[in-house]
Amino acid sequence: MLKLYFATGTCALASHIALAEAGAPYTTVKIDFKTNQQNSPEYLKINPKGRVPTLVTDRGVLTETPAMLAYIAQTFPQAKLAPDDAFEFARLQAFNSYLCSTVHICHAHKMRGARWATQEASFADMKAMVPKTMGACFNLIERDMLKGPWVMGENYTVGDAYLYTLTLWLDGDGVDIATLPKVKAHRAAMESRPAVQKVLAEQRA
Repeated sequence: MLKLYFATGTCALASHIALAEAGAPYTTVKIDFKTNQQNSPEYLKINPKGRVPTLVTDRGVLTETPAMLAYIAQTFPQAKLAPDDAFEFARLQAFNSYLCSTVHICHAHKMRGARWATQEASFADMKAMVPKTMGACFNLIERDMLKGPWVMGENYTVGDAYLYTLTLWLDGDGVDIATLPKVKAHRAAMESRPAVQKVLAEQRA
């Protein structure tokens, strides 16, 4: 039995969806950011980074979304959530790494400025840039990276769960999804999937 620690509205949604899509046996624990539970001594014993998601497996603890998505896909190969071909798997990893290392960081500048600066003026400047930087990231995804209908083309993968998760942030980041027709269609296709509907209900509970 896998155990996923998550917080609503975070990138943990991607791993949660992947677990449901894989048909994996799992339980979840909701971490409350409002009470700073992610930095509680109890949680830091599990994940010293003080972040979500965290996935507890029978072999140890995993963190970082791209690693967790790869683990889920490879642990449940019957679900076909990642390519078998090494080059195609690397392409999927490249996409997920871009979401993790670039897109997520652009989004985080809106409310996590203290990670990079100390002046209030700097925080305001970083926040003001978010619509531009997130817009640029998603324009690149729209133009060059999202093959359609899914990230890798005809085959659904864990990359789709990750892209969907970050797409949900666009409205709050000041990016009009109507300007991104492929991304918008991808979001609609994701929300028609039973596993996604199941997970969204679980996270609202």
